[in-house]
Amino acid sequence: MSDTTRVGVDETDGIDLTGVKVFVGGPIQHAIRDDGFHTPLQDAISGIIAKVTAVGATVFSAHVAEKFGEDTPLFTPDQVSVRDLGWMRRCDVFVPVLPVDGDGDLMRTDGTHVELGWASALGKPIVVVTPAPLAANASHLLRGLPSVADVTVLDLAVAHRDPVELLRLIDKLGREVVMSQ
Repeated sequence: MSDTTRVGVDETDGIDLTGVKVFVGGPIQHAIRDDGFHTPLQDAISGIIAKVTAVGATVFSAHVAEKFGEDTPLFTPDQVSVRDLGWMRRCDVFVPVLPVDGDGDLMRTDGTHVELGWASALGKPIVVVTPAPLAANASHLLRGLPSVADVTVLDLAVAHRDPVELLRLIDKLGREVVMSQ
């Protein structure tokens, strides 16, 4: 089972992320519905993965590995924890997607918040992709994360409308990490 995907994207403005490793995260368990995975979230994550891989980055994604929830029951908690921590250690940039529900509240995503802690503790740059402004129900720890970690928040609508902005951020942050190694 592969944890990467490669597809094309237009207008990348000459950005080349070859050699940059990006961990794309976001809700899985609380995004699985009776009729399948939460479609807007799947579209957002798939779009980000497509754009990032199209310019050469390596992407780690539980969403891809677990086929957007279809294969989630095949993985044990131990396997998921070991896999995701391994990806976090190997990645250059962590890109969690934090969607909101119809009421404007953040979708529950315990795993992504654990990953945010790992990324912070490991000194990984983080690009949080979420609707701006940050949802009112976001915790103090999430709101305060930029005071203790390298966190950039990018509006989900902007990331969708202008993917080059997300790619430039990942390029800048990822290159800094790659060059320092």
